[in-house]
Amino acid sequence: MWAIVRSIERLVKLFGYIGAWMISVLIVAMVYEVISRYLFDAPTFWAYEIGYMLMGASFMFGIAYALQLRRHIRVDFVYDNLSVGSRSTIDLIGYVFFLLPIVVWTSWGLWIYFYDAYKIGEVSGESAWNPVVWPFRLTFFIGFVLFALQIVVEIVKCVAALRGRPLPEPS
Repeated sequence: MWAIVRSIERLVKLFGYIGAWMISVLIVAMVYEVISRYLFDAPTFWAYEIGYMLMGASFMFGIAYALQLRRHIRVDFVYDNLSVGSRSTIDLIGYVFFLLPIVVWTSWGLWIYFYDAYKIGEVSGESAWNPVVWPFRLTFFIGFVLFALQIVVEIVKCVAALRGRPLPEPS
């Protein structure tokens, strides 16, 4: 079981890093756009589309990694003062009854959202470039599937903690 957990966490970490590197590409593209627009009076027709697509994809790829690193939102001043067992119980209830069902349901909806765009060759309609949108929508689906997988890993960790097994800190 722990081999599967480690494999999922490596995959989530890989996509987290991919999302982080997308920010670097975004910065280069935006700097190029600003120089092109204001120095050479020749704005690009693709910068807006690249900007929102790269930013959105980086967020999608980072959701699961943030959970893995325990950097998601919670009321830390209460949570940190609880015992490991109490924290694990709260997390387990939240993951099993609230977060996992919502994320799985959203993943299914995002698959349909992606597949419909792919099937008809939907384009953005936002700029003169007008790219197909299915690759961008695929990142939403991938991000939420990774999020669901990481939630399952966190459920396994909560159960292990409740059974008294020490857990390594996220890296």
